[in-house]
This record gives sequence, C-alpha cells and structure tokens, in this order.
Amino acid sequence: MTKIQIKDKEFEMLLENDNIAKRTRLIAIQLDVDYEHKCPIFIGVLNGSFIFMADLLKEVSISCEVGFIKVSSYEGTTTSGNIKQSFGLPDNLHNRDIILVEDIVDTGLTLNYILKEVYKQSPSSVKICSLLLKPAALKTTIPELEYVGFEIANEFVVGYGLDYDGLGRNLKDIYRVKSIG
Repeated sequence: MTKIQIKDKEFEMLLENDNIAKRTRLIAIQLDVDYEHKCPIFIGVLNGSFIFMADLLKEVSISCEVGFIKVSSYEGTTTSGNIKQSFGLPDNLHNRDIILVEDIVDTGLTLNYILKEVYKQSPSSVKICSLLLKPAALKTTIPELEYVGFEIANEFVVGYGLDYDGLGRNLKDIYRVKSIG
C-alpha cells in the first residue's frame, strides 16, 4: 500500500485517481440529466474543491456558469467551528439554479453557513455536490446534499485538493492519516 509523509503525519492510500475520475464522470452524467434544460451556476468552495470542480466541469456538457466562495474552518487536522469568509458569493443568484461544489462534507457546519448566505438571494434551487462525505462526523442535516462521490470514515484525508496545513493539495490520489499502532 502506498504511503506518504506530510510534516509529522504518515498517510496511506484511500482512493486512487482512476476511481475518483470514474465517480466524477458518473456524477457529471447525473448532473447533465438533472439540469438538461437549465443553466446552473456551479459555486466551488475554495480552496479544497478546485481540483474536483475542474475535473467535474470538464465532464459536464450542460450550459453553466462558474463562481467561487472561500471559507475556512480548519486548523491542522480538526475543524475549529469558527467559519471565516475570505471572499463571498456571486451576487446574481436570484431565481438561479445553484450547485455548490465541495471537496468534503464532515460536520456540515460550514455548508450550513454557506447555505444561509445563498438562500438570502432567493435562488430557484440549491443542490450540493461533494466528492467526499463523512456521515459519522455530521452535526446537522443537509437535505440539499444530492451528489456524493464517496462516503468515507471519520478520519483525516489529504490529496486531490484536500490539505494538511496547506500541504498535499496537489496529490492526484486521496490518502488517509495512518492510525498509530
């Protein structure tokens, strides 16, 4: 099994890029069907979603627009619960179909914050597309979470846009922190 070292932590392979690419293609097909006669706005949640969103958009064939929001709640390997918005949502969401693109949904607290901001603009519809979901970490329900690539255990992961203290985003595969012992 492939292992890597980032700072003080050792990680082992969780999802290979080929599997991520296949799942991304399947999600894109579903989005093409669900939004066939619409022009949604894909809003990527930075920084983590940038690789997944780029790969997803290359597979989607519907007409669409793209925007980004930057928020953060992580410090090291745990979420702080304090959400910081670095730059905000596009301001033209009224009566539009919105697809929020996330790298990972764990507690759901960041998404709840973003959803409140999105709904202030009275969009026509809002759905969430996330590459990863940690069901055991959820602290809230998110009915808008419609498209999920993979459900994973409640463990820290890195690669394919996900980082550990800013490092590892550029890895093409996803790795999980290696448990001690």
